[in-house]
Amino acid sequence: MSKVAVMGAGSWGTAFGMMCVDAGEPTTLWARRPEVADEIVHEHTNTGYLPDVRLPDGLEATPDPQQALAGADVVVLAVPSVGIEEQLAQWGDHIPPDATLVSLIKGVDVATMRFGSQVVSQSLACDPDRVVVVSGPNLAKECALRLPAATVAASPDEHRAERVQKAVMAPYFRVYTNPDKVGVEVGGAVKNVIALAAGMAHGLGFGDNTMAAVITRGLAEMVRLGVHLGGDALTFAGLAGVGDLVATCTSPKSRNRTVGQRLGRGESLDAIIASMNMVAEGVKSSRAILGLAERAGVDMPITQGVVAVCHGGLHPAELVDGLLQRSAKPEIYGL
Repeated sequence: MSKVAVMGAGSWGTAFGMMCVDAGEPTTLWARRPEVADEIVHEHTNTGYLPDVRLPDGLEATPDPQQALAGADVVVLAVPSVGIEEQLAQWGDHIPPDATLVSLIKGVDVATMRFGSQVVSQSLACDPDRVVVVSGPNLAKECALRLPAATVAASPDEHRAERVQKAVMAPYFRVYTNPDKVGVEVGGAVKNVIALAAGMAHGLGFGDNTMAAVITRGLAEMVRLGVHLGGDALTFAGLAGVGDLVATCTSPKSRNRTVGQRLGRGESLDAIIASMNMVAEGVKSSRAILGLAERAGVDMPITQGVVAVCHGGLHPAELVDGLLQRSAKPEIYGL
């Protein structure tokens, strides 16, 4: 018998769990706080993360990770990249031995410069191909409202990718498979950093031409890094590349764009983070992504500027000036 366990009851974990139920999968959501699990079970809501959304009656929830994982053949990891290793140390031993692991993590560990799937496979000492990466233009609130959307399930293991495809392919949510896990994961991480820059441009009052330039040149950075790390350039023309980048850079529902916008308007990063109950992955991941780029000799000027703003005290307006004053280059280089 199949069962999906979604480990993490934030906005995306909850939305993912409800889509699995809508796809016909028995699904249990693990919520770290008992009161959240209780609300999901009895009220069929998760107002702290998805206000005004009615969750399906069939979505189970529990604060007990062992109970959530029991009998699962698909285990979805829906926790932030910061702390995933500690979480797996607490309950990873309860994951069934051949369960397909699904990473929803769109970030890079700052200390080790590892992508989410690498942290998962190394923490659990399992075959890296057992981890399927899901990424795409999937703003959690829109998915929870059952608005049409699409995503990518990526793994070199075709059968595991297809199992995940089946598990979450709800009537309104289309899932494509892709063997290029590296490219999909790079896209999911880098787009958050570029969205911070896009938000800064909006907060500074710049127009649509500026936004288009940030998105397009951000895509160039994504492709350069992704190809160098072994990704397929075609992946970045798809849902997990330009699709996710456009959604995250332009939507007011995007956490990273929102943080960038508030930085552009002059708020401090500490005050912005203190006011949010969700994680903007790009803030921390930006340093690790820049570290990967520098180690590989890949030019990522927008990423470098975002790091300088978030972690070096640079004003967003100075970031823009610095980018505009760079030496002239051909549009396509570094591949």
